[in-house]
Amino acid sequence: MASSTTAAAPPAIAFSAVDKRFAARGQAAELLAVSGVSFAVQPGEVVAIIGPSGCGKSTLLNLGAGLSRPSAGQIEVAGEAVTGPNRQVAFMLQKDLLMPWRSIAANIEFGLELRGVAAAQRRHRSAELLAQCRLSGFGQHYPHQLSGGMRQRAALARTLAVDPDVLLLDEPFSALDAQTKMILQQDLARTVRASAKTVLLITHDLSEAVALSDRILVMSERPGTVIAQIVVDIPGRDNPMLRRTHERAGACVARLMGLLKLDADTAVH
Repeated sequence: MASSTTAAAPPAIAFSAVDKRFAARGQAAELLAVSGVSFAVQPGEVVAIIGPSGCGKSTLLNLGAGLSRPSAGQIEVAGEAVTGPNRQVAFMLQKDLLMPWRSIAANIEFGLELRGVAAAQRRHRSAELLAQCRLSGFGQHYPHQLSGGMRQRAALARTLAVDPDVLLLDEPFSALDAQTKMILQQDLARTVRASAKTVLLITHDLSEAVALSDRILVMSERPGTVIAQIVVDIPGRDNPMLRRTHERAGACVARLMGLLKLDADTAVH
C-alpha cells in the first residue's frame, strides 16, 4: 500500500557547512572569507543577508550562482549539488550591466537568445516583462535613454526572462535615490509574490531588509558566519511601503542595529 505521506520539497537553495578561502596576494596563507555557513531558503521565501562590509555576503551569492566553488561544504539548489552555473538560478547585481548597443527589449531577450529560444517567443516574453516592469513603450529605447530606476527595472526584467526559480540579488537598489529605491522595492515585492520566486538578497539597508524579507540572516565580521536569524513577523511582504510603517518595523531595525553593533545603546537580543 502506498504511503499517504508526501515527501517535503527540498529547499530552493541550501548552504551546508560552507567555507571559502582565497589566495592572499603576497602571503603564503589563504584568506578565509566565510566559515561554516549553513542555512536553507524554502521555495517562495525571501531571505535577506546583512553584515559588515567584507564579511563574505557577495561571496555567498557567487557560490550559490555556481560562479565559484566552496573550499569546504556543499551548496544545493532544489536538492541538487551546485557544481557550476545553474539554469534555475539568476543573479542581479548593483549595476544594471545592460549592453549599451542593444535595445531594452533586446537586453531582456539576451538570456533567452543564449538558450536558443525562438525569436517569436523571445519577443512575446519581452513584451510581457516590459509591461510587468512598467516599461511598456520603452522596448526600442537604448539604456542611455532611460533613468537609473528604469534601467534597474530593465535589469530585473532581464533576470526574470529566463524564468529562474531562485533570484540572487546583490544590493540591486543601492545606487538609486531613496524615492526610486522604494518604488522599485514595491515592484520587486509584488513581482516576487505573483511569480512565487525564491529570493536571497544582500543589502546594507536594514529598513530594506525588514521591508522585503521573511527572514534576515546576520553575519559576523570576516571570516563571515551566520550569528543570528531574525524572523520578520510583520504582515504585508508584498507591500513594503506599508510594511515600513508597521508598529513593529522600527523595533526590528533596532534589533538588527544591535546585532551589528551599530549603536552602543541598543541591546543585543
